Amino acid sequence: MCTDLDIHADRDAAEATIALTINSQPCKGFPNEPILQCARRHEIYIPTLCEMDDIDHTPGTCRVCVVDILQEGRKKHQTVTSCNTPVRDGMVVDTKSRKVRDMQRLQVELLMADHLQDCATCVRHGDCELQDLAQFVGLTENRFFDRERTLAREVDCSSPALIRDMQRCVRCQRCVAVCRYHQKVDALVMEGTGIDRFVALRNGSDQLNSICVNCGQCVLVCPTGALGERDEVERALDYICDPETVTVMQFAPAVRVAFGEEFGMPAGSNVEGHIISAARKIGVDVVLDTNFAADVVIMEEGTELLGRLKEGRRPTFTSCCPAWINYAEIHFPDILPLLSSTKSPQQVLSRVAKTYLPEKMGVDPSKMRVISIMPCIAKKDEATRPQLQIEEGVPETDVVLTTREFARMLRREGIDLPKLEPSSFDDPYMSEYSGAGAIFGTTGGVMEAAVRTIYAVVNGKELENVELEQLRGFEGVRSATVDLGGPVGEVKVAMVHGLGDTRALVEAVRSGEADFDFIEVMACPGGCVDGGGSLRSKKAYLPLAMARRDTIYNVDRKANVRQSHKNQQVQALYRDFLGEPNSGKAHELLHTSYTDRRREMEHTVKEIWDDLKMSTIVY
Repeated sequence: MCTDLDIHADRDAAEATIALTINSQPCKGFPNEPILQCARRHEIYIPTLCEMDDIDHTPGTCRVCVVDILQEGRKKHQTVTSCNTPVRDGMVVDTKSRKVRDMQRLQVELLMADHLQDCATCVRHGDCELQDLAQFVGLTENRFFDRERTLAREVDCSSPALIRDMQRCVRCQRCVAVCRYHQKVDALVMEGTGIDRFVALRNGSDQLNSICVNCGQCVLVCPTGALGERDEVERALDYICDPETVTVMQFAPAVRVAFGEEFGMPAGSNVEGHIISAARKIGVDVVLDTNFAADVVIMEEGTELLGRLKEGRRPTFTSCCPAWINYAEIHFPDILPLLSSTKSPQQVLSRVAKTYLPEKMGVDPSKMRVISIMPCIAKKDEATRPQLQIEEGVPETDVVLTTREFARMLRREGIDLPKLEPSSFDDPYMSEYSGAGAIFGTTGGVMEAAVRTIYAVVNGKELENVELEQLRGFEGVRSATVDLGGPVGEVKVAMVHGLGDTRALVEAVRSGEADFDFIEVMACPGGCVDGGGSLRSKKAYLPLAMARRDTIYNVDRKANVRQSHKNQQVQALYRDFLGEPNSGKAHELLHTSYTDRRREMEHTVKEIWDDLKMSTIVY
């Protein structure tokens, strides 16, 4: 993924016509380029908190990036925010004078005046941008901390997926920006004034009843512990430590390529074998791969799609992304009949692990507990859906841990991932996967996997080239026409990732402007490799997307089997248990339904005005 910094770096140096000095160093700036950008290009550090360059978010609200400037032709020095003050010819900039350093320190002290001072118990401890900033400015005390005021700020724990803790919020508004301008869900708003201003949910609702879809992209950009997943590490450990419980752990396609960096390994490292070893070391009884279930999903969803095409029902939307399901139910419930009824790979594996696997292992199904490791916050919400219970009070998936929670769990157990000897899956029933199952972890992967199998079903032979380049790419919306041959012929497909582009595509489908047979939707930009439950990067939104994506495709290329229907354990599942794809038993266990949960959005004139004058609001 290209960031704004990359774009600036690629600009023609001849366009940098503004001559200025920063810390006595001659510099060249582009017209209207912010001082902060210019300084970064010249490797001069200026501390920031509220800005995030790669989502073009520079509200200037935290005031930490203050610098001293003297403009040509003026006698008086000015103190300005460097993130939104443009360079000018002859400007003299000082970023580290004693006056500037004192002002930066004061700003951080004021930011922490109503920030809960319990860093040691915060999930961001040691990985917090505010902590980094406090150390940079040399903060040694907080004269203004008001515990009573801080504890009066809202902590919203109503959701099974996401916690919103305003006691740790620094009002940087990154979450508002990514939700409003990138995902275009617009669930978050700024409310109140002055020191009583805070991030709220639209229409005054709580997290559970809001228009939020739990995609978790706001969590990825939050610099502190104000936004995060509901921590369920203790519950998972309770199951693992219970000698009467048979614990099954599954992990998603994306986890193996988006986890190693948490332990100092290169971005995109494939740590599948290390994860298996770690799970066994902490006492998990059975380690399975969600990739296996992804292959099963292709069998079910592909068969369902062919049936719909024969009936003239189109388009069909994929259903494996829970944030997308939430989005459809809340924002566009009229398209619910167009969604595939096939459950997500997480839920497919969980259901089969509590029915087919106990039968094969000779274990009481009531003793089975499924722990799921996902790069996704919405998976927590999905696991609590009433449609996804075996019976009342008995969920298919018992606990969902995000990638971040799993990292915390391993550290609690004293496990250093790189030092583990990699292991391989050994379950003879549900651990094999194809390359098609692996590419579920990135945008376009579900569509490509489906085409591989549908082509074989229609034609009775394998697709000659299984790598479909026309279905790959990183554009928000991609479309292609794929010739499936036989009676099906050409089908029009589309892939979309990120809910901002999803909204536009859904509206085009509803209006009749878009004409497709099959549409893959991933709520998170880049797909699951950049899910809201994945590891966070400081000062950047999605810097590791391409490294993770490349490794996913390499997993596919190295796989012995690259089509879902050729997975021998999947073949055995249907032969011994389900019968055939879309059979009565398969529908009972592997398909679901959706609920109209429409909630209307309201915008007030005050909200719009606040947004327009955001950069003038000082806290």
